[in-house]
Amino acid sequence: MKTKIRLKKEFSVLALISLFFVISCNPPTKENNSPNIIIFLVDDMGLMDTSVPFLTDADGNQVKYPLNNFYQTPNMEKLAEQGVRFTKFYAHSVCSPTRASILTGQNSARHRTTNWIRSEYDNRTEFGPSNWNWKGLSQESVTLPRILQQAGYRTIHVGKAHFGPFDSEGEDPLNLGFDINIAGSSIGHPGSYYGKDGFGHIKGQKERAVPGLEKYHGKDIFLTEALTLEAKRTISEAKEESKPFFLYMAHYAVHSPFQSDRRFADHYKDSGKSEKAQAYATLVEGIDKSLGDIMQHVKDLGLGENTLILFLGDNGSNAPLPIKNDYSSSSPIKGKKGNHWEGGMRVPFIASWISPNKKTSCQEKTPIAPNAVQQQQGTILDILITLCQVANVNYPKGYIVDGFKLQEQFNGGKNLDRNEIFLNHFPHKHRSSYFTSLVQSDWKIIYHYQVDKEPSYELFNLKKDPFETNNVAEKEPRQLKIMMKVLSNEMNNKKALYPEKQKQSLELIMPR
Repeated sequence: MKTKIRLKKEFSVLALISLFFVISCNPPTKENNSPNIIIFLVDDMGLMDTSVPFLTDADGNQVKYPLNNFYQTPNMEKLAEQGVRFTKFYAHSVCSPTRASILTGQNSARHRTTNWIRSEYDNRTEFGPSNWNWKGLSQESVTLPRILQQAGYRTIHVGKAHFGPFDSEGEDPLNLGFDINIAGSSIGHPGSYYGKDGFGHIKGQKERAVPGLEKYHGKDIFLTEALTLEAKRTISEAKEESKPFFLYMAHYAVHSPFQSDRRFADHYKDSGKSEKAQAYATLVEGIDKSLGDIMQHVKDLGLGENTLILFLGDNGSNAPLPIKNDYSSSSPIKGKKGNHWEGGMRVPFIASWISPNKKTSCQEKTPIAPNAVQQQQGTILDILITLCQVANVNYPKGYIVDGFKLQEQFNGGKNLDRNEIFLNHFPHKHRSSYFTSLVQSDWKIIYHYQVDKEPSYELFNLKKDPFETNNVAEKEPRQLKIMMKVLSNEMNNKKALYPEKQKQSLELIMPR
């Protein structure tokens, strides 16, 4: 009997030792080792809608302009100080194309959602291509949230979706790989920013009422704050489940209606700007508060060192400021949202770990240089492929991605594999109508389609003329032909659809 008891004790000790050996030698689970990811996307936020200077002089030094001094965004400043900001980060010139490109990693010319999606009907416009993808994304679309979801991430959508029209699959983010959808639908702007208005359900534009926030209806709360509270709640839930999270924080601000966020109104009352411009500035500052609150919440949960955040806008600024000679809310950059100039395409972009610590494994794998200014081009097309590498996951074999990995640029280096090309194809009517623009390194070409007259061309050397004051298409015929050849190749590569007139495709006409 004593021998049997001794054997049982020895076996128990051996079992405990073996169990300890297994636990201590096995690597941590994927769920516990994967970095958390936040895309913090601001609607209609242009390059100059912030106190953070994104422009540099010829020597690479940061330069502040009057609009930088108008806005108050201390949390954006803090994020830029601890991370890297890009001076030439490109998006499509209106929202739905950019949003589809962020999720798919493909240029709008390829996925064919080339205009903003009108919820009620096809927004082709008069000469737009008949087969453009006005239904947006679908359940079959390869998307970043679906890739991360399949890898064990808790995928969270908060705010504006605008991925498809009413009664389409893309209307509901849950069809696109998100586990959670808060306030996202087909609508592109809110019926109201005020909780007392029910965000459009009680008062305001009811056909654009924000869904799913009933508990805030009738309360004195701004939409930006309500979405921030919901985002913080879902982050906490993800931690409780011990799952890495992907948060797509897509604010409705700073899109119209330009309603004042009264928390910040006093900061701009003596600015000399119009009431609408002051209200716009309060929307911007509300976004800045949201950014700071979410970052602090992540830190309070002890997740800061393992959480990457990308901050960006979806197209050029639409701030309600006067337009003088085509310069306005992106000044000194030319143009604004919906334009073919840089002011329609350049957006703020900052990447940072929420709590920088180079010694953590995830930050060793994806180091980000502090207070760095990256002058090499980056684009919205880079986000999917970059975040797949950050999360150590693969997109489907054979799937075409149009972007480049940003890791080298995050750390202050240059990606020698980049072709530094960005194609912005817009075969529809808007502020600028029926055009395709292409940037390649220092050169930019704009092709205006022949819908009512012969085609026309604009050509700019962005290094010598960053504010697009001098169209050199006639003075530089050889460079014009070179750029038109690049543009044509990009269009063919992406199987782009052209504007149509009398059922005929208006394809490119090369310069003589």
